[in-house]
Amino acid sequence: MSAKDKLLSIASRGKVLMGASRKTRIVSASAFFLAICAFGAAGVAPMAPDAANLPVKLIAQELALPSLPEQIAGLEPSAQSYVSEEKVRPGDTLATLLNRLGINDEAAAAFIKSDSTARSVLRLKPGKRVQAQTAGNGTLQWLSTTVVDGRDNPVRNVVIKRDGPVFKASASSAVLEKRVEMRSGEIKSSLFAATDAARIPDPIAMQIVEMFDTNIDFASDLRRGDRFNVVYETIWQGGDYVRAGRILAAEFHNGNATYQTVWFDEPGTKQGGGYYGFDGKSLKKAFLKSPLEFSRISSGFSMRLHPISGKWKKHEGVDFAAAIGTPIRASGDGVIDFIGGQNGYGNVVVIKHWDKYSTAYAHMSRFAAGLRKGSKVSQGEVIGYVGMTGWSTGPHLHYEFRVNNRPRDPLSVDIPNAQPLAGAELQRFRSVANDMTHRFALLSPQDKNIKLASK
Repeated sequence: MSAKDKLLSIASRGKVLMGASRKTRIVSASAFFLAICAFGAAGVAPMAPDAANLPVKLIAQELALPSLPEQIAGLEPSAQSYVSEEKVRPGDTLATLLNRLGINDEAAAAFIKSDSTARSVLRLKPGKRVQAQTAGNGTLQWLSTTVVDGRDNPVRNVVIKRDGPVFKASASSAVLEKRVEMRSGEIKSSLFAATDAARIPDPIAMQIVEMFDTNIDFASDLRRGDRFNVVYETIWQGGDYVRAGRILAAEFHNGNATYQTVWFDEPGTKQGGGYYGFDGKSLKKAFLKSPLEFSRISSGFSMRLHPISGKWKKHEGVDFAAAIGTPIRASGDGVIDFIGGQNGYGNVVVIKHWDKYSTAYAHMSRFAAGLRKGSKVSQGEVIGYVGMTGWSTGPHLHYEFRVNNRPRDPLSVDIPNAQPLAGAELQRFRSVANDMTHRFALLSPQDKNIKLASK
């Protein structure tokens, strides 16, 4: 390229640059000018022509102030109330319990001692909770607690309330929750030491003794290393333990022998159910040894000189001496086969039991209300009361145990167990027994080791 061409090229590039720079300056200047105009317009915008002549209105309102006495009353402290809760301690008296609750109210203490419902507060066992609300001066406004009167009695909520100058006490059924607990223990010294170590309630420990005492002498048969598993109910209210319930299943390994039992619900029975072996056979004896709870045998099953005829005659029953009016219990489940007067027996009841068994109860003073021929009775149910009707020289019960309608000595006969389960009831029982077998397996230390080894 010649020198002339180079000069022309440089000149043309310069014109382009100068054109671009000029254009930029023009755009920037225009934008700045517009911004200045806008700001000026906003800053010098004139007010409305009549703005200075607009009317101004003053508003005055009189406010009512509270009176001085009302202001002073407002400064005084309002009545206060306090709610407290305490647990009953061993050796507590009503006075010490009320004192810990902050109650200073002689009228309340007197009412609790005198009212039949409120007096149940005096029977509370250690560990029970008591809530109370008091005024600032310690007078009682209300007190509430839960009362438990034995395993089979309903649990009640007792509330004591002040109504003006007087108190009122009310009791209502508590809403309870049942829980199922499983425990296992090992004998190292005694059963109760083992149940304490396993945190098993004392009522459950007593049930274990009652359940197995026909097979195990807990004073001499226990050995170090014996084990037991137990599944049982506990009763709770609002997250608080109320009491122990019934044992649902238990097993005891005593030496080389193992004893098992499971509770099975039977709604048709008076007890609501019974204990069975895992084979479905009842552990309950079909008949009581004595139809009277407290009595003495005045005449056995043997030959004797009849007190009225004066002749030797075989006595085909057992006489239990007792006071007139002593309750007589059905010795087994069955149906009333005869009820009424019968010659020398006087007032007598005959019960037909399952299979070939029947029992008779004579010389009653009166029958239990509502009984008639065909009525179903349960073992232990009161059927009448001791008397001396018929050929009797004193108040007693003449009791006969019959097999195929022939009298047998009830004190020496081999008493059978209650009728075993069968049919649909047996199938339902097996489902319950299988569940308890699974629970026992979970409690077994051997099964736990197997599970750990298989992981």
